[in-house]
Amino acid sequence: MSARVFKSFMRDFFAVNYDEQKADPEAMRLDGNGRYYPNCSSDVWLRSCEREIVEPIEGHASGHIPGWLNGSLLRNGPGSWKVGDMSFGHLFDCSALLHRFAIKNGRVTYQNRFVDTQTLQKNRAAQRIVVTEFGTAAVPDPCHSIFDKFSAIFKPDNGTDNSMISIYPFGDQYYTFTETPFMHRINPCTLATEARICTSDFVGIINHTSHPHVLPSGTVYNLGTSMTKSGPAYAIICFPNGQHMFEDAHVVATLPCRWKLHPGYMHTFGLTEHYFVIVEQPLSVSLTEYIKAQLSNQHLAACLKWYEDKPTLFHLIERSSGKLVQSYESEAFFYLHIINAYEQDGHVVVDICSYKNPDMINCMYLEAIANMQTNPNYAQLFRGRPLRFVLPLGASSSCSASKRRLVKSLSLVGLATPPPTRLKHSASQYADITYMATNGKQQSPYKESKRARYDEDGCVNLVTLQNTQAEAYQGATGIFVRPEMLCDWGCETPRIYYERHMGKNYRYFYAISSDVDAQNPGTLIKVDVVSKTCKTWCEDNVYPSEPIFVPSPEPQSEDDGVILASMVVGGGLNDCYVGLIVLCAKTMTELGRCDFHTNGPVPKCLHGWFAPNAV
Repeated sequence: MSARVFKSFMRDFFAVNYDEQKADPEAMRLDGNGRYYPNCSSDVWLRSCEREIVEPIEGHASGHIPGWLNGSLLRNGPGSWKVGDMSFGHLFDCSALLHRFAIKNGRVTYQNRFVDTQTLQKNRAAQRIVVTEFGTAAVPDPCHSIFDKFSAIFKPDNGTDNSMISIYPFGDQYYTFTETPFMHRINPCTLATEARICTSDFVGIINHTSHPHVLPSGTVYNLGTSMTKSGPAYAIICFPNGQHMFEDAHVVATLPCRWKLHPGYMHTFGLTEHYFVIVEQPLSVSLTEYIKAQLSNQHLAACLKWYEDKPTLFHLIERSSGKLVQSYESEAFFYLHIINAYEQDGHVVVDICSYKNPDMINCMYLEAIANMQTNPNYAQLFRGRPLRFVLPLGASSSCSASKRRLVKSLSLVGLATPPPTRLKHSASQYADITYMATNGKQQSPYKESKRARYDEDGCVNLVTLQNTQAEAYQGATGIFVRPEMLCDWGCETPRIYYERHMGKNYRYFYAISSDVDAQNPGTLIKVDVVSKTCKTWCEDNVYPSEPIFVPSPEPQSEDDGVILASMVVGGGLNDCYVGLIVLCAKTMTELGRCDFHTNGPVPKCLHGWFAPNAV
């Protein structure tokens, strides 16, 4: 097989040929109101909480909520776009809002409350945005000189502490997370903010991901970025379970970033029985651009650079020694969430909600969300699929030298660093992005093509794991891996039976649909990664958030339990509503729900945790 054919095959798999595949507005079937996505109500992401609901309110329950289900579903996410007369520019910038659904003996109450961050306090006091966020620059302070701005670069307290992404337990306490070193301890029953923690005060890191891993023992691991004498490095931080989890925190492994001035953007990482899995995508944070942004008062997204012709790297770090064991390469892709990672029969399996590039970040700007109905490219920009990568351990190859040169000739390996592609920051810049349409029907960019038989060219597939179409081949600079698609749905905010199957072999994950052009964009999805089949739940104009699996008291199978999800309803007249849906995890059918009518708008949330003892 020639390099040209191989590269063409990979382009078909990821749908990346931007020059040949343009959106055809005529094929998009505008509805009578001039909307490209009439089934998708974008206003659920544009709502702002105007009044907190500090005291729990009663809802209207229907169906059957199991009597054994007791605890609190805690949620975190964007709470308000507004500060005075100003608005944030990106969904990730909105003030953090907590939600709580308290479940006890079949009854449910609801309340919400803003995380009382220093950023929120400063903005409210000034009645304007005075702290720079991911996609929003602060109003310049005329009292600060260029020297003040330069010195502020090296002070963590000058950055945002708006922890609006997720919630995780540390022992019996709960903390909100973002991608800066700050987290906030919250009361799981009142939602009051009780303390602020800066991880940099305990370990030498400058940031960490918003998705740590909690072991059954209670020990917590997270991935951060540290600065070393030789440049930036990824650092695995261990928070041992105990009374002094932060004071006892320490770095157990470090890995130099591939580019000294461009550490990779990290939102999560993987963990298996023996390995930490760091997936280093070619979306980097330019340190030089970061300094420029601080001095010129730009938002943080201006520092992101996407190297589309550079590979995504998979690094396996041995947990026992902290040493790098092996690295692998794949075609470039972008991701936010790893579904799960585990070891099986001499392989490490890594399942990821994948995108060809980071354009989906652009889709979450205020302007892009507000104008999505007039943008024929929007759905394609947000198009992703769950992919399985299989990494063979201790792999060797029978490739001949000529075939090694074939692999090396690909854009993935051994090329000089190309000029970076700057991320776009407004919907008006989306005109040249790929959109796939066939006779008006949306087509998956990850649709399986006919499998190439590289063994005929002398290269052997190093993956010997059964029941997978994922592949791996030895190249001149390392092992190149090619994924398989787990299902033909866009999946986001994936969850598994975490307490029992995190880092272990598993069969099911649950997610929300990320396909805005689906017949029902509010679909909840259960994916069977063994049979590659799906079960779904949806209801017209209902938009659930991240589905969380709660096992039965004595589960007999991996899916013996319920799915909990908060839900909102689309349309301006429905913004003062929030609900809790309870599904049977086996069948994805509704068991019961509780509906709440609130005194103001309730925004859609992102991530959360089920706290069984918070009743």
